[in-house]
Amino acid sequence: MQNDKIVVGLDIGTTKVCALVGRKNEYGKLEILGMGKAISEGVVRGIVSNIDKTVEAIKKAIRQAEEQSGINIGVVNVGIAGQHIKSLQHNGSITRQVTDHEITVDDVNRLTNDMYRLVTPPGSEIIHVMPQEYKVDYEEGIVDPVGMSGVRLEGNFHIITAQSNAINNINKCISRAGLEIDNLILEPLASCMSVLSDEEKEAGVALVDIGGGTTDLAIFKDNIIRHTAVLPFGGNIITSDIKQGCMVMQNQAEQLKVKFGKAIADEASENEIVSIPGLRDRTPKEISLKNLAYIIEARMEEIVELIYAEIVRSGYANNLAAGIVITGGGAQLQNLVQLVEYITGMDTRIGYPNEHLGKSKIDAVKSPMHATGVGLVLAGYQSLDQRTGNFVEIPQQKEFSKPEATKTVSKDGNGIGLFQKIKGFLSDDID
Repeated sequence: MQNDKIVVGLDIGTTKVCALVGRKNEYGKLEILGMGKAISEGVVRGIVSNIDKTVEAIKKAIRQAEEQSGINIGVVNVGIAGQHIKSLQHNGSITRQVTDHEITVDDVNRLTNDMYRLVTPPGSEIIHVMPQEYKVDYEEGIVDPVGMSGVRLEGNFHIITAQSNAINNINKCISRAGLEIDNLILEPLASCMSVLSDEEKEAGVALVDIGGGTTDLAIFKDNIIRHTAVLPFGGNIITSDIKQGCMVMQNQAEQLKVKFGKAIADEASENEIVSIPGLRDRTPKEISLKNLAYIIEARMEEIVELIYAEIVRSGYANNLAAGIVITGGGAQLQNLVQLVEYITGMDTRIGYPNEHLGKSKIDAVKSPMHATGVGLVLAGYQSLDQRTGNFVEIPQQKEFSKPEATKTVSKDGNGIGLFQKIKGFLSDDID
C-alpha cells in the first residue's frame, strides 16, 4: 500500500461528522479502508455554530477512522455548505502580447487567476472558479483554447463564493483537531463526483443532495457545471414537524421518519398504528402511519417545489435530459422518487456512490448519505493525479495553501503524499 495514494475526506454535516479513508486499487476503483462517524452537535444548517463541539466530533470521527484503517491521519479534504454559498457567472478576457505563438496553459491560467481578483460582497470569498467555455478572437464555443492562435482570449466562468467567517470557522476547527486542510470543496460538487455519470452530465442533470440541515443543488449540461445553490431546508425540519405534529420526543420523531416515513400519504395504510413508549409513568402513545405520512408529504412537497423553482430560475429546466438525481440521507425516504417525478415532471433516480467504489468491508459507505464523503475522497484523488493533455490549473485559496512542496499524510512522518493545489472539479470532463 502506497501512503502517497491515501486520501481522507471529512464531511462536516448538520447531523453527522464523517471521516472516510480511501485509496485506489489497481483497477482505479476506490477502496474505503476506514470510516469514522460522530454526532454533529455544533453545526446548524451546514454552518459551524459551536467550535468546541465540532472539534470534539471531528476528533472522534478521525479517531475511529484511524483505528479502522490503521493509518494516522494528518491531512483531510473538507466539504463546505450552507445558505451563505452563492454562485454567479462572469466573463473575463486578456489580450496576448505575442500573436504568432499558440495560446498556452499559462495564458489560460492567467485568465483564470484574474477571476479570483473579482470584487466580492464584504465578508465573502471566492472558493471555486470553474470555466464554462472560451472565446478566441470572438470565435465562440471553444472548450479548450490551448494550441490555438489568437490575440484576444475570453472565458465564461462559474464562480462560487462563501462567507469568510464560515471558511475561517472550518479552518479553525480543523486546526484545533490537529489536522491540516488540503482542499476545501463545495459539498454538492463532491457529491456529483460520486453519484453522477459522464453521460448524465453530458445530457443535462440536476443533482439534489438532501442533507440534515440543507438541500444542495448542482446542475450540469454538456459536461459543464451550470448552476449551484444551497437551500436552508433538509431532513431535520421534517423531524421537527413530526415532533410537533405527533407530540413525541426528537429521537422518537427521527426513528418514526426513518423506519415508517413515506413521502406520499396515499401509499400509507390507514389501519397501521405504531406504539411509542410514553414518558415516565405514562401510557404509550399510538401514532397513525397515515397521519405521519401526511406530515412528511406536506413538508417534502414544499422542499421539492423550492428545488424545482431553483431549477427553473437557472434556465435549464427544459434541457435536463437525464432529469434529477437525488442523494444524501434524505434520499432514503420511501416514495420520494415518485413525489419528485409528480411535482417536477422529470425522470428521477436515487444516487448511490457505488460506481467508483471497489470491494470494501464497509458496506455502510454505499448509502446515499455518504455520497458527499466518498466524493471528497475522489476530489482529493483528482488533485493527486498527474494530468496529461491540455488542462487548466485552477489555484487554491491562499488561506489553505501550504508553503511546503510536499505534505505528509501520516502524523508520524512515514507517508510522503504529494498533495498538489486543487486543479478544478471538472477536470475529467475537460480531459
